[in-house]
Amino acid sequence: MMDDYLPLSYVNQFAYCPRRFWYMCVQSEMAENAHVLRGVQNHRHVDAAGYATDATGTRAHRRLYVISHELRLRGICDLVEEAEDGTLMPVEYKQGRRGKWNNDQAQLCAQALCLEEMSGRPVPQGQIFYFGSRRRQEVTFDPALRELTRTLVAAMHRTLAHDVIPPHTDKRARCRGCSLIDICLPAETEQLTIEH
Repeated sequence: MMDDYLPLSYVNQFAYCPRRFWYMCVQSEMAENAHVLRGVQNHRHVDAAGYATDATGTRAHRRLYVISHELRLRGICDLVEEAEDGTLMPVEYKQGRRGKWNNDQAQLCAQALCLEEMSGRPVPQGQIFYFGSRRRQEVTFDPALRELTRTLVAAMHRTLAHDVIPPHTDKRARCRGCSLIDICLPAETEQLTIEH
């Protein structure tokens, strides 16, 4: 039964803020702000499914569906490049520039773990293309990132099983760019807590 399989993109949300993940996953909340809107518009250019082979023999698979039964994750890779020797490399497209946090890297690593389970081949690295800088950032799936990603996925499933909304993040700098700030109300909640 795959009802409890979570979307790959939620790894990013949970790593950024478990409460944001809860609002999106459990309460189906999603609000648009300028950042989200730019991301949606940029993704229109990369969301055409299919594949093509370039002059070097690398095959590009766009919008590739992946799944991990071990992690109970499923979703879409924006792009998976397959070299002539069969090596797979996921490429994730992201709005803006590289952030200060590791949520994008964890999402990409989750894609790699799905690809490894499906193909039986090691996936040593991936890349994140940031529209803001128009550059790819290489991400090595080292043991530390793999462990972080597995820990995040386990925590996501635990959070849902406990059925209790996570507290507000103490990393308040993350709240400023969050599209759900007007739903979450971190500053207002904190003020009410102080008053009582």
